[in-house]
Amino acid sequence: MLSCRNGTPSKRLFLLVVLGAIAACSGEPVEQSSEAFSSMADVHTNPDIIASTAKIDQLLIDQDPDGDWMASVFDADAVLLERGGPDEAPIAKVDTEEPQGRRAFYGDLHVHTEYSFDGYAMGTQATPYDAYRFAKGEAITNPGGFDMQLSRPLDFYAVTDHAMFLGLAKASAETVTEFSKNDFAAPYHGLNDPHNYDTDFLSMIKRLGTFANFLPSAVGSLRSGDIDRDEVLGVIRSAWEDIIAAADEHNDPGNFTSFVAYEYTASTQDMGNLHRNVIFKGSDRLPREPFSRFHSVNPEDLWDWMDELRTMGVESLSIPHNSNGSNGQMFKLEDWAGDPLDDAYAEQRMRNEPVVEITQVKGTSETHPLLSTRDEFAGFEIMPYRVATNALSAVNGSYAREALLNGLAIEQAGGENPYKFGFIGSSDTHSGAAAIEEDNYVSKLGLLSSEAVQRGSVPYTGLDAQTFYWGSRVLAVTNPSPRGGAGYSKINGEVYIDGATPTFGASGLAAAWAEENTRDSLYAAFRRKEVFATSGPRIQIRFFAGANLDESMMSSPDGIDRAYEAGVTMGADLQLAETGEGVPKFLIMASADPSSAPLQRLQVIKGWVDEAGQTHEDVIDVACAKGAAVDPETNRCPDNGARVDISSCAINPETGAAQLSALWSDPKFDPQTRAFYYARVIENPTCRWSTWDAIRAGVEPRPDLAKTLQERAWSSPINIVPDDQ
Repeated sequence: MLSCRNGTPSKRLFLLVVLGAIAACSGEPVEQSSEAFSSMADVHTNPDIIASTAKIDQLLIDQDPDGDWMASVFDADAVLLERGGPDEAPIAKVDTEEPQGRRAFYGDLHVHTEYSFDGYAMGTQATPYDAYRFAKGEAITNPGGFDMQLSRPLDFYAVTDHAMFLGLAKASAETVTEFSKNDFAAPYHGLNDPHNYDTDFLSMIKRLGTFANFLPSAVGSLRSGDIDRDEVLGVIRSAWEDIIAAADEHNDPGNFTSFVAYEYTASTQDMGNLHRNVIFKGSDRLPREPFSRFHSVNPEDLWDWMDELRTMGVESLSIPHNSNGSNGQMFKLEDWAGDPLDDAYAEQRMRNEPVVEITQVKGTSETHPLLSTRDEFAGFEIMPYRVATNALSAVNGSYAREALLNGLAIEQAGGENPYKFGFIGSSDTHSGAAAIEEDNYVSKLGLLSSEAVQRGSVPYTGLDAQTFYWGSRVLAVTNPSPRGGAGYSKINGEVYIDGATPTFGASGLAAAWAEENTRDSLYAAFRRKEVFATSGPRIQIRFFAGANLDESMMSSPDGIDRAYEAGVTMGADLQLAETGEGVPKFLIMASADPSSAPLQRLQVIKGWVDEAGQTHEDVIDVACAKGAAVDPETNRCPDNGARVDISSCAINPETGAAQLSALWSDPKFDPQTRAFYYARVIENPTCRWSTWDAIRAGVEPRPDLAKTLQERAWSSPINIVPDDQ
């Protein structure tokens, strides 16, 4: 096992705020695998980017002298939109106590359409109805004029448009609306008219300006009285009712599930991301308007609102995302007021946030190489910046594995654990269409990412190269932006877009083990955390723990049923005192996506806290492709010979496995130690989306981006509760 640096034992919760809980362990750091950590993302020690971050931090203060960005302009509203009638006709009785027959369903719980201010500013005109048609397998149109279509339909989908000024950008721009007659709306008239879909430098600057200025302008106009609060609320409520109607129209119990949902898009003053998607279980009783950052930027107020609605029969959960861009805020060790986390905070957070989105287009938030120095797979699709800026995001407090470890340390110190969550992925598309396939990737930014040069995978050429390169430098002086100074850079003499966009990834999916494809059944899976995340492929993973698990469960027809009876599954606690069990065994089974690459290795990630309150982590390979043996010294599989031909993206699939499974016991298991375990399965290497773009363009892959990656899936953790607790 790994040893972390010594810590001072503490039973006082407030010391955790000072000391933290260290996730990165000692020992010689390992190199990242399969080019997984792009040099473009490895920037936390880059002096130029550190200096640029300091300038952006000051700019964020200077550009908001009136405090509009953090202002509350609406009162919390828990009035219900009475709709009546049953939520859905169940096709079977759902009994979560009888889990036999649960299947894996795949979906996306993070999708934006034209009702999101930024989606509309990016040229998106896909409606919520279009988004659901896309999820069911139909083609819809990208703002760039081409079709977007999945290779296979999804099982469930949720449109999660930004609650902040929901639908207001669309209502401002389209001159047939009553709201467009306001003076406030005039600058946005005709934004998405057919003649406004150019991608030249000036057109892009206009759209970026709309993205940057719309919200501050709307808040300022409300606070000054230039626009009417009730009229704005009318637009928001109308858009919300249309989103609900679209979800209900496309919900097809047993075949396809659509959830009523939205995004709560809060942040700190320095753009530390605190975004969450709020998913409602049903649609028969719902609030008449969603709670947004302009009701309150404090997530604890969101939870209060959700708790109040729950007393009125409205069940929902909140899913944090992009903790990687939170600047250490998403999983910090103090509450909004700066006080140490207490039991009430932990209980409320876990009641409302049982699941976290750990992978999506704006990066993967499992862990970071600076935190997990002995995990050579930790650099997977890292996006190192705060959301909507080119300012570095602090590593500590921003990644899920460290949060799980800190939660153990809080428990060890006598407190309730606020970070005992499950894992999902989703896309965060802003065009209505999830971009989750590497060879079919168009990013999330609508018109602003419809071409390979805009995604940063291919260089600009000719006059465009000079216009974008020098134009961005002029704007950095005349109109400084939190997106940083120069938006374009030269690499080997060629001009590429810079910043966060090239570090985006073709990810991800939420997967749930459920009895049937219905709102009730899937929502129950979210609640009990029997969910897993994938980076896009439809990999399947099961994970059980219990002393009475045995190898026959991996192959016998009733093996899964017996595993449910004999142990606990992903997302659950293994209560050693209640079960009277000895050393638990872990049953892990994974299947490759037939449409993707075969599997290379199956891993268990362990985290624990020792008697002194110090946290530790370890990564153990437990099964290798082609039956190869794990090295007992390194706990790693040997090189299986998997290779990628970068000229064509051809792979050698015979080196991988269609299935991997293991029954594993921790040789250093201690029944007195708090710990978590989760499974991670990793594919053979394949081409990253940026390499596919380069091949299609007939150019060499961008040198500071990884040419290949290894897609993966993560189970939710199983938590070990010691037998003396």
